[in-house]
Amino acid sequence: MGLKNIYYNIFLFSILLIFITIILLPSTTAQNYYADIIIEVDSSGFVTIDGVTNHPDILIKDTEIYTSKKQSYWLLNITKEDIFSDFVYDLSLPKGSSINYIKSSGFISIEENEGNLFVRGFGINETFSVLIQYQTEKLTEDKIIDLDLIFILLMVVIIISIIILVVFVIKEKIKDEQPKSNVNEFKGLNQRQEEIMNFLIDKNIAVTQTEIQRELNIPKAAVSRNIRGLELKGLIEKEQIGMSNLIRIKKS
Repeated sequence: MGLKNIYYNIFLFSILLIFITIILLPSTTAQNYYADIIIEVDSSGFVTIDGVTNHPDILIKDTEIYTSKKQSYWLLNITKEDIFSDFVYDLSLPKGSSINYIKSSGFISIEENEGNLFVRGFGINETFSVLIQYQTEKLTEDKIIDLDLIFILLMVVIIISIIILVVFVIKEKIKDEQPKSNVNEFKGLNQRQEEIMNFLIDKNIAVTQTEIQRELNIPKAAVSRNIRGLELKGLIEKEQIGMSNLIRIKKS
């Protein structure tokens, strides 16, 4: 009778051991994943995930596999079906973004700092999932007006510059087309008379005898004598203003 009890107890113990093994087998064979990560999303939809984790494919750099865009709406979807014993993440969206819809495993909080949106979350013994629909910053009416004003001012500056350039070119062309007196056409001039005539032609305005004397470094008596000679030849005309004589090229 005692031997039968021993066999019976061994049988019950074996059944219990098998039952416990079956129950605990999934938890002992499953990978115990964890993650402490930073998720960054740029304005072009590229995602970078960095941090510490033992999950084989959660860390990634500059990828578009987690984002899609329809019209002005972006969708971010990072989902891992594996069970994480614990996870913590900080997620930053592009500057000026606004969230339309968000769903995440675990617990989340949303913070804003200087126009940047941050989503922080954590979870225990569950899958990792973040689903966010968001929009990036649109041009406000004031910004559109500012851009229009800048464009108008730029066009005004360009038009004024073109007008000034055209006027300058026309004036230079007219100046080049104006006939210029040539001393070589006049015969019978001595060297100093040629110097005086060239000086008057270059100035193209009436000048005093004193100015001719100073600029050409000719003695006063020589200036008076040669001006008198040019006047007799009908090449220049002299006008007395007060104590000074104004000399100019004689008009034809």
